[in-house]
Amino acid sequence: MSKKKKADYKDAKAGGNRPSQAAEKPSKKQGIKLLPFYIAFFISIALYLVFSGYEYLSIILGLLSFIFLVLIIGLELEQSVREEGSKKVVIEIFGTIIVVAVIWLALMYGLNTRYPINVVPSCSMLPYLHRGDIIAISGISNIKQIKAPMVNVTKSEIGYIMSQGYPDSLSCVAYKYSGTQLEVSQYYEEGWAIGLYKEGSSGDEILNNTSGYPISYNCGVRSIRYNNGTEGEEAYLESIRINNKTIKGDANNSVVVYQTEPSDLFYKEGDSFIVHRAYAILNQSGNYYILTKGDNNPGLDMQYDNYPPNSSEVEGKVVGVAPYLGYLKLLISGKFTAPAGCNSTIIHSWES
Repeated sequence: MSKKKKADYKDAKAGGNRPSQAAEKPSKKQGIKLLPFYIAFFISIALYLVFSGYEYLSIILGLLSFIFLVLIIGLELEQSVREEGSKKVVIEIFGTIIVVAVIWLALMYGLNTRYPINVVPSCSMLPYLHRGDIIAISGISNIKQIKAPMVNVTKSEIGYIMSQGYPDSLSCVAYKYSGTQLEVSQYYEEGWAIGLYKEGSSGDEILNNTSGYPISYNCGVRSIRYNNGTEGEEAYLESIRINNKTIKGDANNSVVVYQTEPSDLFYKEGDSFIVHRAYAILNQSGNYYILTKGDNNPGLDMQYDNYPPNSSEVEGKVVGVAPYLGYLKLLISGKFTAPAGCNSTIIHSWES
């Protein structure tokens, strides 16, 4: 056998499997190419969570995380089309959509609500719920399923409470007078007083009492803890009184999800659904209205230009929480910046 033939024969023997090995390398390289994007995405997400309290930095990191996410999805699709063909990829996508839809319908049926899963968009329920938490919601078929003190009210009383201008007119504030000029703030400092602030068309004033109002408010001071570890104080609603019944906030009350109305401040700020704790239930001859409050808010929702939801507007109550898994939805929807209130947490009496 000639040297050339021997060499050819040797190459054929040693490299008989080379074509298949060469065919495997491209897909291996594609996997390596995606790895840096995944690493960059998770690093940007981690940094976004750490610096979420810094407005401009959170916008940059949130946008960067969103870009990496889009790139990863695009590259994964492109690789799948190359390896499996577009037809198979389209079938897999439709299959995934069908599976998700079936799961969603099953959750709707099982939890008895149109929106069984939602994401917490704000910090108003700290420390119980955090921004980005995924919550499971169970529908309400009976008012007794909502745990909160119940008070009977008359038709005229509920009419007054739901009247235009009343819900946003009374809030607990710190205040002082500079001459005849009234200064108000949510944050309490030495030398300031605490009172009930009424904002009206005829002028702003501090009320000495709430006679003539269906609900009277007891204002006080509550400590708050900032994210940097320091503490401060702010004006806070300590309790309310309705028809000779005093009610305070309770960590054992149900956390409900309700729809906002176009006239509500929360709705105008872009929140069509609110996740807050039930503070009290007003019973007007079988018509129920829920007074709600965020655990990390200084007052009731109705004190900040939001009407108490009727029981028919309550989508359900929170029955389960998956921490932080909803951040992807917030990023995809463009909510990069943490809203006001995320830099501090109220220290409640029930924590001690």
